[in-house]
Amino acid sequence: MPTVIITREKFLEDLQGRTFSDVVNDPEQPFDTVLDFFNDDNKQRRLEESEIHHDRPPLAGVVRELEAHPAIDRCLAETHTQRSLRLRQAIGVLVRMIMEARGWQKTGRKGSLGVRADKNLWKFTHNSGGLAFWFIRAERYVRADGMPFQSVRERCQKLESTMLKQP
Repeated sequence: MPTVIITREKFLEDLQGRTFSDVVNDPEQPFDTVLDFFNDDNKQRRLEESEIHHDRPPLAGVVRELEAHPAIDRCLAETHTQRSLRLRQAIGVLVRMIMEARGWQKTGRKGSLGVRADKNLWKFTHNSGGLAFWFIRAERYVRADGMPFQSVRERCQKLESTMLKQP
C-alpha cells in the first residue's frame, strides 16, 4: 500500500477536518509536525498493524512515539486542556483520513489508550496508566474487505458453538 500523504489543504477539504481550522491555522499548534509524523510509510503501516495484530486502535501503534516528539509533547503539556483537546481530536481526524485512504472503515467503537488521572483543576489532564499519557481512547477500524484474522471473541464464539453441537 503506498503512503498516504495528507497536506493542510487536503485536511481542510475533509468535512470533519475543516472543523479544526483553528488548530491547523494556529501557529502555536504543531500541526505541520503532526502531518510530517503521520505522512510516513512506517507509521502508517504500524497504524494498520495495531488493528490487525494487536487488536488495538490504530493510534496505539504510534502513540508513544507521537507523544515523545518534543514539539508535540511540549504543546500537549503546556497548552490549556481545551486547546490540547482540539489538537488531540484533529489527530484523530488525521488518523481516520489515513485509515480510510488505506481501505479501512470506522467501527463506531473506541478502544482504550490510557487511564485518566483524577481531575485536579491545578494540574494538567493526563493519564495515570495505560499506553498513552495524553490520549484516553481512539477510534477502532476494520478493513473494508474483511479482516485477515478472527478476533479472540469470534474464535471463542465459534468454538463454543461447535462444542454445543457435539453430543
